[in-house]
Amino acid sequence: MTERDRIDETSPDMKAELLVRLRALVPEAFSDGQLDLERLGELAGDVVATGPERYGLTWPGKRDAIAMLQAPSRATLVPEPGQSVNFDEAQHVFIEGENLEVLKLLYKSYFGRVKLIYIDPPYNTGNDFIYHDDFSDPLAAYLTQTGQMTEEGDMTTSAHEKAGRFHSNWLSMMYPRLSMARQMLKDEGVILISINDAEVANLRQLCDDVFGPENFIAQIKWCGKRVERTTQSFCLSVTNTFWFMRGCCLR
Repeated sequence: MTERDRIDETSPDMKAELLVRLRALVPEAFSDGQLDLERLGELAGDVVATGPERYGLTWPGKRDAIAMLQAPSRATLVPEPGQSVNFDEAQHVFIEGENLEVLKLLYKSYFGRVKLIYIDPPYNTGNDFIYHDDFSDPLAAYLTQTGQMTEEGDMTTSAHEKAGRFHSNWLSMMYPRLSMARQMLKDEGVILISINDAEVANLRQLCDDVFGPENFIAQIKWCGKRVERTTQSFCLSVTNTFWFMRGCCLR
């Protein structure tokens, strides 16, 4: 295999590429090869949040989700000519695989090139499949993360909360995938995401976190099951579709 034919065995290092882009935009924010956050804050001026408390979405396991996003993939896309139609001339590609790994592998070739993404993620109703990645924490891990149990296993409260673990796992599954999807979009590109009422509030906050609330375009509601009454009708099953853009001038 020649150097021209050689391909990387791992996906790009997301942190390294971010630093390269920052260095190109604000070289004066670097000192001795390291990013100087204080200097970057001075350059940004009043837009930097400096208070001890600020508004934002957080959950137990978010740090692990960010680490999952930044971890390079060593997976490989293998062509299947026998299952294809006109493999050499085909203009469309169907890829089967773990979607986060696939997105990482496509990142270098499709960064900033995609016009439209539609995803229909698990609705987290208790009956659908949730990708567990490395954050399928047992209850004990969740209680420890949230300060309800010590490392030794002693409970710190008699009224411990468990339900948040399921929302936390869902958010940890969604975060790196939405972040990768955003990087695939063109500046004027848009993403549509369907969800039901179980996670609609969390998805809106998560999209605000990933895309920025200023890039929200619309929330479309579709009534799947309607109950008629004498003078009124009620929608018992609603599918919500969020519409966000990467960040340009589409309005």
